Parts: sequence; C-alpha cells; structure tokens
Amino acid sequence: MSIQDLTAPFAGQGLLQIGEVLLAFGLASLIGLERQLRSKSAGMRTQTIVGTASALMLLVSKYGFSDVLVEGHVVLDPSRVAAQIVSGVGFLGAGLILTRRGAVRGLTTAASVWETAAIGMAAGAGLWLLALVVTALHFVVVFGYTALIRALPRSADTSLTLDVVYDAGRGVLPRVLALVTAGGWHVGRLVQQESDRDGATAVRLEVTGAREPDVLLARLGEVEGVRVVDPTVADDLE
Repeated sequence: MSIQDLTAPFAGQGLLQIGEVLLAFGLASLIGLERQLRSKSAGMRTQTIVGTASALMLLVSKYGFSDVLVEGHVVLDPSRVAAQIVSGVGFLGAGLILTRRGAVRGLTTAASVWETAAIGMAAGAGLWLLALVVTALHFVVVFGYTALIRALPRSADTSLTLDVVYDAGRGVLPRVLALVTAGGWHVGRLVQQESDRDGATAVRLEVTGAREPDVLLARLGEVEGVRVVDPTVADDLE
C-alpha cells in the first residue's frame, strides 16, 4: 500500500486547510469582539461560529467530493455552496433586524454577520489577503465612520423616543410633560401604552430638541411616581 493510498482519505485536510479555518476563526472572533463590546445581539460567539462555519463549507465544496467525481460524468460546481451560504446568512441577518417603537434596529449587526460569512468564505477559499483587508476595513467603518458621522454637520435637533411607566392616578403625566417642555423639548407625539405593572400606566413620547438627552432623562427619573424611563435616541439604532 502506497503513501498516497494512506493519505487519500485525508485529502484537503492538511496544514493549509487547517490554517484557513483558523484564520477565519481569528478574524471572525475579532469582529465578534467588537460587536460584543457594543452589546449587540450577534456577539463574539455568533460571529465566530458564522465565520468558521463558512470557511469549513467552502473547504467542503473544494475538497469534500473528490471521491465521487468522475471526469465526464460527475461534475462539481463549487460556487453553488458559496451561493447557498450567502442565502442562508441572509436569513440569519434578517432575524437580527428588529422594529422597535417605529425605529429599525440591528441593520449594522445584520450586515456584520453577512460580512463575517464573506470573510470566512474568503479564508476558506485561500484568499487570505482579502480576508485580512476586509477585516481591517470593518474596523475602519465601525470606529472611523462613527467619529466621522458625529463630526458631520447635522440638524440642531435631536429626536428622542421615551417610553415612560408611571403610577396611575397621581397626576404624574402632566408633571412629566411640563418638565419636558420646560427643558426645551417639543412633544411631537404622545401615545398611551399598556403596562403589565400593577397600578401603572405607560406612555410613549416622541420629542425633539436641541438639548442633551442625558439631562432630560436624569430629571425625568427624579419625578415622583415615575417608575421607568426607556429612551431611544435616533443615532442608537445599529
């Protein structure tokens, strides 16, 4: 029995392929760490699994069918596996996008999962340099672009959505509204909400103003009878 016969069952499973999987693992972990530190839904574990699994699937498409291929009879199209990865990750990303209080959240996180899959695919395909470059560009986008966007000229007004839970029947809402308007905020919309807390009422306020939201939130928290103030700033929708 020759050496080729002994190693045939392990074709496509050498140090090169292991290195490609480890590269995908490392790069996906970096992206996952960034998402984890920002407390996003798809964190380190999810991103790492997506990137590593994508690399493995690419390697399977390249080497996993060599024993059944017959020239002129059985033909393999490796690109089909890549296409299916893109479709599958698209569904995963869609599950990360949420609509909350009329605002869309999770778009950046969903895009990062797709990006992680692409980086894993590139690593699995042996395109190490491209995988490294795109990983570096990810951090340029999430850190550099964030600073750039904040530096760009913008409207002086800040849009803020507040979900306020307060004690019912104690005249809390008029005091809340008076405090909001006195603080330089304009109430654009007020919607009564259901609350599962005993003796409590919930209301959603959509306000705009050229003020610091933190100051308003601190003052609302000091109002007697206010139980919860849950804010959403327009910029906090990644």
